[in-house]
Amino acid sequence: MQHPHPPTEPHPHPPTHRRRRRTAVLAAATAVTALVGAGLTTLSTDTAEAATARQVEKLDRGVVSVHTDSGNLVSWRWLGTDPNDVSFNVYRAGTKVNPTPITGSTNFFHSGAPAQADYTVRAIVGGVEQADSVHAVQLRTGYKDVPITPPAGGTTPDGVAYTYEANDASVGDLDGDGALEFVLKWYPTNAKDNSQSGYTGNTIIDAVKLDGTRMWRIDLGRNIRSGAHYTQFQVYDYDGDGKAEVAMKTADGTKDGTGAVIGSSSADYRNSSGYVLSGPEFLTMFNGQTGKAMGTVDYVPARGTVSSWGDSYGNRVDRFLAGTAYLDGSRPSLIMARGYYTRTVIAAWDWRGGAFTRRWTFDTNSSTNSGKGYDGQGNHSLSIADVDADGKDEIVYGAMTVDDNGGGLWTTKLGHGDAGHVGDLNPSRAGLEYFKVSEDTSKPGSWLADARTGQILWQTASGADNGRGVAADIYAGSAGAEAWSASDTTLRSATGASLGREPSSINFVNWWDGDTVRELLDGTRIDKYGTSGDTRLLTASGVHSNNGTKSTPSLSGDILGDWREEVVWPTSNNTALRIYSTPIETGTKITTLLHDTQYRTALAWQNTAYNQPPHPSFFLGNGMATAPRPTVYTP
Repeated sequence: MQHPHPPTEPHPHPPTHRRRRRTAVLAAATAVTALVGAGLTTLSTDTAEAATARQVEKLDRGVVSVHTDSGNLVSWRWLGTDPNDVSFNVYRAGTKVNPTPITGSTNFFHSGAPAQADYTVRAIVGGVEQADSVHAVQLRTGYKDVPITPPAGGTTPDGVAYTYEANDASVGDLDGDGALEFVLKWYPTNAKDNSQSGYTGNTIIDAVKLDGTRMWRIDLGRNIRSGAHYTQFQVYDYDGDGKAEVAMKTADGTKDGTGAVIGSSSADYRNSSGYVLSGPEFLTMFNGQTGKAMGTVDYVPARGTVSSWGDSYGNRVDRFLAGTAYLDGSRPSLIMARGYYTRTVIAAWDWRGGAFTRRWTFDTNSSTNSGKGYDGQGNHSLSIADVDADGKDEIVYGAMTVDDNGGGLWTTKLGHGDAGHVGDLNPSRAGLEYFKVSEDTSKPGSWLADARTGQILWQTASGADNGRGVAADIYAGSAGAEAWSASDTTLRSATGASLGREPSSINFVNWWDGDTVRELLDGTRIDKYGTSGDTRLLTASGVHSNNGTKSTPSLSGDILGDWREEVVWPTSNNTALRIYSTPIETGTKITTLLHDTQYRTALAWQNTAYNQPPHPSFFLGNGMATAPRPTVYTP
């Protein structure tokens, strides 16, 4: 195992001080000062360093009203830029409906109210009631449909007809108004895994406002093949202008949101097997508001010799991952990568002043990294987290992690896998942990490691291609997060002990009901784990899940209302994105997870290859400590 520091060199942050400092909620805190006007929350301490503030979205209250037979659950965001002691009043059409200011949560159940009731929320700061929030997004039937329009289908050169289905989505404030918009990927019905030959239709990307207004449509063109491993798109405000950009790999013939074509409009690099193994490859940053291509550079790394990535027909060469990371501790950078079965190359980019600058490139073939066990360690997804508590993010790429400066941090040499989860999975020990499953039958089926060092804390038996695994606190009867996987036969505690019956699904998780234990999300349903059987909390109707047996939603995460998580599925006929939000009241008050940057960047990378659920930088579960406040600023 490669360790970042020789044994004789002490780690710069001893284990007792490895809690994530960016949360800036430390026992030594003596004073909290909220500079609401500047959009900055700072914290003074006597004995600890305050964290560097991180750039986050300047969001509105995100008020949502979910109708039930007995009334409306109104919930809203506690922003990272709000004071710690903020309280709230809820108004229906200008009339206050809560008897006393709401201090212990950010939701209110308005009993007996009709579905169309119009709500706003007013914050109370220093005893002074502030102005009205935005009006509530109304989920009058328990969900809201955002209209979308499928692209026209087509026919491939070999005569196969295809149509379009709504696939993965992301969110970002594309126009700077404080509300999140959707960026949606449309897949042709003949999209392919890299291992499958055949032509595909073009991949299409739309930006859509909550009212269904389509802001733009990007057509990636015939020289970008369609499938889960080809197009990983990132939506984030990289330059800090208050509006999110959209980044993705492009090629000759890509048409931006204004209709302009990148490179040659006539070039066709598809071979007779439908693969694209020649021609230029680009990385483009698109304007989130207009879809205009603002800057295009060569994709790093270039494909070079196809066979050098592990096969000659085009499978391993086109395995791409993408993410967003705060590599300097304050502002976001774009992560674009290629390869994980053999060679891996990760490029970090800054988008500033209308131009790309490459920050660093990590290459397992470089003289620095060759022979150290970093090759062949990639997953079908990645995670972004400050694993070493230095205030800067690392890229957890699979069985290895790359430091914020582009150097290798550690590798377990345990190889490729389909799923990984990074979070404070065991709150009784310092720092973050990482749970991963393995595809190699000679390696442990699953393992939990210290996310800072890669030290294995526990592992399960080898002998199977373990294709699925999840770690989350789904059971209040055991401290910390539980973990389970396809080839294991039991639910495991945070320390690896057997807890008995596994959940009914091994896919996504979601905070849905009123407690802090997480629920199971699979296909088009949400279940509550129980030791003798799971309880159905939501069965969505008239919608479909995505990505075949992965059965994932378009998006799952805290995108509206309080800290609980919404789920977004496409309707069965692909004419709307259907947003579900919890109708259940909670007494827990947590800052919007959109302002926890580990969670927020996880929403950005959720669409990457085999989608995985987001995890915050702190333990959110049964028996949790008071949730930390983030140290953030808004543009």
